[in-house]
Amino acid sequence: MRKTFSFTDTAHKSPQAIARVKHTVRKYLKRERRKSLPEGIDFWDFDCKVGADEAGAATVNVRDVIPGIDAVAQAGAEAVYIEILAKPGVRVHQPRPEHHAEE
Repeated sequence: MRKTFSFTDTAHKSPQAIARVKHTVRKYLKRERRKSLPEGIDFWDFDCKVGADEAGAATVNVRDVIPGIDAVAQAGAEAVYIEILAKPGVRVHQPRPEHHAEE
């Protein structure tokens, strides 16, 4: 998803427009996570950017997309650019430390 959402939609007031953008992003993430995983892939990971426009978009973690939308709205921007690209993720299994029994 690469899209610019307007906060100045005539059909919605600003808080409702912001809520609509957040709902659309959450719905997109749910839909992408439901897709079947290819062989050898553990989960879907995401490359995300959020900003007032495409040139000023900052790379963020997927859990920071919604707070990023709030930050752009509070800065007084009329629109928010959101880029979310799904990529395959593989869990890195780290060995557990050995526990020594007390004697």
